[in-house]
Amino acid sequence: MKQYQEMTREELQAEQGRLAQSYAQLQAKGLKLNMARGKPGADQLELSLPLLDALNSRSDCHDASGLDCRNYGELLGIPEARRLFADYMGVAPEETIVVGSASLTFMYDCVARAMLLGVLGGEKPWGKYDKVKFLCPVPGYDRHFTICETLGIEMINIPLTEWGPDMDLVEKLVAEDETIKGIWCVPKYTNPLGGSYSDEATRRLAALKPAARDFRIFWDNAYAVHYVYEDTPLLNILEECKKAGNPDMVYMFGSTSKITFPGAGVAFFAASKANVDFAAKQLDAQAISWDKMNMLRHVRYFKDVAGIRAQMDRHAALLRPKFDAVLSTLESELGGTGAGSWVKPKGGYFVTYMAMPGCAKRIVQLCKEAGVVLTGAGATHPYHKDPEDSYIRIAPSFPSPAELAQAMEVFCTAARLAAVEKLLG
Repeated sequence: MKQYQEMTREELQAEQGRLAQSYAQLQAKGLKLNMARGKPGADQLELSLPLLDALNSRSDCHDASGLDCRNYGELLGIPEARRLFADYMGVAPEETIVVGSASLTFMYDCVARAMLLGVLGGEKPWGKYDKVKFLCPVPGYDRHFTICETLGIEMINIPLTEWGPDMDLVEKLVAEDETIKGIWCVPKYTNPLGGSYSDEATRRLAALKPAARDFRIFWDNAYAVHYVYEDTPLLNILEECKKAGNPDMVYMFGSTSKITFPGAGVAFFAASKANVDFAAKQLDAQAISWDKMNMLRHVRYFKDVAGIRAQMDRHAALLRPKFDAVLSTLESELGGTGAGSWVKPKGGYFVTYMAMPGCAKRIVQLCKEAGVVLTGAGATHPYHKDPEDSYIRIAPSFPSPAELAQAMEVFCTAARLAAVEKLLG
C-alpha cells in the first residue's frame, strides 16, 4: 500500500469512502470502552488480594520496633516501612517519609507548602515572588501540569527525548532565570513515552547550577519497577546530587499505587536528611500520623524489595500480551500508511502514538463517537496545548484482551480516517 502522502486526490477520496463505511460499522456496535487512564486491570488487582490477609483482628499490630500501629504517632512513617521503601528507592531510611496512599497528593502538598511556607535554603515562600515557573518535559504527565496550573505556576515546555529532557535547554534556562523554581521528571518508563533517562541526563540534572537557590527537581519515579519488556537501570539521582554538591536539590516520589491497589497503597518521599527534617517541621502542623496499619500491612506482605520485584514479575506477565497486542495492531493496520508513528516502551503503562500533525484531536473525537474514550488530546502538554496536535496516549492496561482488540480496531480506523481527511483538506 502507498503512503497516504503519496496518493492522488482520487485515491484518497476512495480510501476515505472505504474508511467511512468501516467506521460506521464500528459505531453501530455500540461500544462503551474507557482507556482514558493507566489503570490496572482486574487481573492485576487480584494479584494483591493476599495483601488483605496480612492483618486481621488476631494480628499483632506492633511493628518490629514495638510501635503500636493502631495509635497516633510516627509522622514520618513506621520504621519498618521507611526501611523497605528506602531500599526500594536506594536511599537511607532517615532520608524517607512514608505517607498516605498517593504520591500525587504528596507532590501537590510539597508544591503547595513551597508556595505558602518556602523550601529549605529559600529566602521566602515561592508564593511571595511575582512569578514562579516550572520546566515541563513534553510529552509529559497531565497531573503534574494540573498542579502547576492550579497553583498559578507558569509552565515552560522542554522537549523530551527517549533519553531524557533537552539538557542544553534546561541548563540554559535555570542558569538564567531565578523565577524557575522546579522541573518535573518521570525518569523511568516516562509517562507517556516509556523510555528512561540516560546516565548523562541524570548527572547533568544533578549538576545544575540554578539561579534560584530554592530550585527543586521533582523526581516522580512512579514506574521504578514497572518493566514490561526490559528492566532498565536508572542512576540514583540523590547520590548524584550529593556528588555534585547539590544534596538538597531533589525531591523523589514513589508509591505502590500500581503495585498493590490504587487509592489503598502506600506513598513515599525521599530527599536529603536536611530536606526531610525541614518537611517534618512543616508537616507537624498538618498531620499527626498517616495510615500506619496500611504501612504495616504492606511490609508484612512484601517483606523486602525482592518481594516487590516478584510481584512486578507477575504484573509484567499480565501486561506484556496487552502491549504486544497494541503494538502489533498498530504495525499491521497503520504501518506504511504514513498516518502516524509510535514508540515501543520498555515499561510503564502507556504506548505513545504520534499522529500526523493536526490530527490528534480528530482521532480522539472519532474514537469517542465510536464508544472508545481515550486520554484527551493535548493532555501530554501544559495547558492542554500540544502545538502539533499530534500526541495521543494509549493506555492498554485496563481493558480485557477482547475489549482491547475492539478498541484498537476503532483507534486504527480513526487514525487512518483523520489522516486522509487532513490530506484532503
